[in-house]
Amino acid sequence: MHIDSVRRSTRWAAALGTLLLTTLSACGTASSGSAPGHHGPAESTASGSAPASDPVHLPGVGRRLYARIPAQSRQVVAVYGKGRDSAESEVVLYVRQGGGWHQEGSWAAHNGRRGWTLDHHEDDKRSPVGVFTLSAAGGTFADPGSKLPYDHNTYAYASPKEWPKAYQHDFGYVIAIDYNRVPGTPPRDGARPLGAAKGGGIWLHLDHGSGTSACVSMPKSAMETLLRTLDPARHPVVVMGDRADLGA
Repeated sequence: MHIDSVRRSTRWAAALGTLLLTTLSACGTASSGSAPGHHGPAESTASGSAPASDPVHLPGVGRRLYARIPAQSRQVVAVYGKGRDSAESEVVLYVRQGGGWHQEGSWAAHNGRRGWTLDHHEDDKRSPVGVFTLSAAGGTFADPGSKLPYDHNTYAYASPKEWPKAYQHDFGYVIAIDYNRVPGTPPRDGARPLGAAKGGGIWLHLDHGSGTSACVSMPKSAMETLLRTLDPARHPVVVMGDRADLGA
């Protein structure tokens, strides 16, 4: 659900992340009266070391999803979910060099508070498993030097004032995940080519310390690194899911 649409329909719902390459424009919706992607105590930050670089294939990514990465892609943001029903994950940036994939950075992150799904639907509070292009960015913060087209808009990406203080800057930086959205349009664009029931608004965005409505959240430093690194000319994609489904 897009933030502009949310404000027209309800003040309590939130928007965050967008067309599966083989199969969302703000982060799914939150339940009435709740902050986005958070019920109960905040979950702890994910821990553990990042998978080692692999000269041929992406670590932890099986043939099913690896085959969906476009041949021209030279940058991959891999999101390794801790478990099917876990909100904890790790984000790793890989760059293709000399015919192999090399790790450029890794960060603790969060995904949908109920975990992951192979069949995402609106308000299921799970992040979709799959391979998606990354084609646009934006947020309430000024452009930090993004190579992706950056939509700076302090109104469209502002969190509702009713949300807790910890959530007020969730959308300071966002990168649209092209699940059920029109690639290349600003993250706040509300078009849903697959229909509203399939959800939308799935983004990479700033972390508030717990699970989200469907997006993937990470530290500010991580978002700044991705914004300054992901280059449309290198056809960046995100490969995301729990470790079991990623490795299938």
